Amino acid sequence: MIQYVIKHKHATGGLLALAAVAGVALSAPPDDATPRRNTAAAAASTADHPRLRALLHRLTTVDGAPGALAAVQDRRGGTTVLTSGVADVRSQAPVRPDSRFRIGSLTKPFVATVVLQLVGERRVALDAPVERYLPGVVRGHGNDGRKITVRQLLQHTSGVPDVLDHLRPQDVLDDPLAHHDARDLVDIALAHPPTFAPGTGWSYSSTGYLLAGMIIERVTGHSYRDEIRRRVITPLGLRGTSAPGDSPAIPGPHPRGYVRPGPKAPLRDITAINPSVAGAGGAMISSGGDHNRFLSALTRGRLLRRAQLRQMMNTRPTGDADGRAYGLGLESRPLPCGGRYWGHTGDIFGYETAAGATLDGRQATAMANLGPGSSDAQSDDLQAAVETALCERRPHGAGPGGDR
Repeated sequence: MIQYVIKHKHATGGLLALAAVAGVALSAPPDDATPRRNTAAAAASTADHPRLRALLHRLTTVDGAPGALAAVQDRRGGTTVLTSGVADVRSQAPVRPDSRFRIGSLTKPFVATVVLQLVGERRVALDAPVERYLPGVVRGHGNDGRKITVRQLLQHTSGVPDVLDHLRPQDVLDDPLAHHDARDLVDIALAHPPTFAPGTGWSYSSTGYLLAGMIIERVTGHSYRDEIRRRVITPLGLRGTSAPGDSPAIPGPHPRGYVRPGPKAPLRDITAINPSVAGAGGAMISSGGDHNRFLSALTRGRLLRRAQLRQMMNTRPTGDADGRAYGLGLESRPLPCGGRYWGHTGDIFGYETAAGATLDGRQATAMANLGPGSSDAQSDDLQAAVETALCERRPHGAGPGGDR
């Protein structure tokens, strides 16, 4: 995500990190941004979630996103979906509550879940060297798979350089339908020295998840996409969720995805993109309701054995001032109403997302259909939308979700 030449907003990377080099604006949209109408859809009365509604309105006015969505699930499984703005700036069609969208790095918890299932099956060892599963792959310029563990890949403590720091973003924008092989992306990263010696620091690296996807393939004989479908999507009945290969289409109802290629430039539609450029680090598609169902199943132990879920939730500080800590594909953050919640953020060309769940049974997922070219305020307000949703209208007697 963008701050300055290949930096990540809140250090939770994604393909928006490419934007600065591509010449995409980092400033807020101009006052004469594309006109849009605001809409709201909910499974509750209009008096519900007033602060969350205000944040969605801010996302589609002050922050400049064409559209925004927030899906909230309470402890009893009741779902509310709020929307604001438009799914299509030409037709002015509103954002649908059942929208699907690219989720970017929200893919990482899915990938980590599959790896940890393989750990539970004794087919992968977390503290085994990457070399055991991918012999000769992690080599060169000081990178050495014999010294890096699977755990370190999932926790961003491997020191493997982030491929997003070294891709040519203009190539992606110029040819969004091009195929990108995972090994080629890894090799782009490994042409550079490690960020630090394995295990001695923390730095977000999508390269680690490309390697995790390759480990899944080597161990199972199937792609990470097939394993996610078999182990997560199908068992949970996530009908709006998919792990595409090269298909540029988003199945079902979806908002258009936009970039803003300059401070005063019109929005550019980037909905059709080959997601292989993100691979196991961020290629998936989902909906707000589906992603909440996934987070609920994950944090309540339906997808992982107890020992593996403990490993996933065994965090280390990231060094962020906001108290964020990172586990294995899942991060925890403090809630403004007390306690902590578990989730992730994500972005890919056209979309930015954030999601979280409390251990007492509430989940929230938020999306805006703009990036790169969004402001830092958009990222902040998406995060605030998740936190507000998790804190607002808590059931009587329920406290905030605490850390384990």
